Amino acid sequence: MLPLVVQDLGTLPYAEALAVQREAARARMAGELAEDVLFLVEHPPVVTLGRNAKAAHLGVSAEYLARHGIELFEVERGGDVTFHGPGQLVGYPVFDLRGLKPDLHWYLRQLEGALIQALDRLGLPATRNPGHTGVWTAGAPRGSSEPFPAAERAPEGSSGPPEGPEAQPALRKIASIGVHAREWVTWHGFALNVSTDLRYFDLMVPCGIPGVRMTSLEAELGRAVEMAEVKRQVVAGVAEGFGLGAELRAGS
Repeated sequence: MLPLVVQDLGTLPYAEALAVQREAARARMAGELAEDVLFLVEHPPVVTLGRNAKAAHLGVSAEYLARHGIELFEVERGGDVTFHGPGQLVGYPVFDLRGLKPDLHWYLRQLEGALIQALDRLGLPATRNPGHTGVWTAGAPRGSSEPFPAAERAPEGSSGPPEGPEAQPALRKIASIGVHAREWVTWHGFALNVSTDLRYFDLMVPCGIPGVRMTSLEAELGRAVEMAEVKRQVVAGVAEGFGLGAELRAGS
């Protein structure tokens, strides 16, 4: 069984975590890092724009985000716009797919499967949503309230999450996935909402999917969930899904 090193970075600003994973990916490609690594982290509030992000999908200006203490980054991962923040478990796998299976579609499906397995063990049934990368769950929708003053909402002409034919009210998204790979070495990864303040997603069209409804583990279960237990189950899901033996290390 190939080894998997799991490094828990705690809470780290997005730029610092991005530098950590980019350096690990460089070292993995250069043969200086012998093992696959999974970085676990929580970020202070930040919005990231992937390669396919459309300006209209972020319903507020960069100045608005800055006024509310939310950072903004354009990055090389796939996908559209998303939010990271406290109460969200973010995982950055730096995997050499040549030792696993050099197939990005397979890799994405394995990540989905790992998170689905972890959520099942945490008591929440989850599923894939064909045509939309990520992990989803079904159930009665929860309400949402405005986190920011209405007077400071999006500039005129911008748009928030619209309702439309692509909306799937029976399914809500609990985990987003956006990855990048070079020479079959991956970075970026997944974001699982545990106790995330979901109102932040009202500032955007999450993942560029019109009508999408975001949710969290605590919102679905109706109770508090220990982040340590979520990490344990996610690590187990990733290790089993990719046939790796996990070794947990603290810090960077």
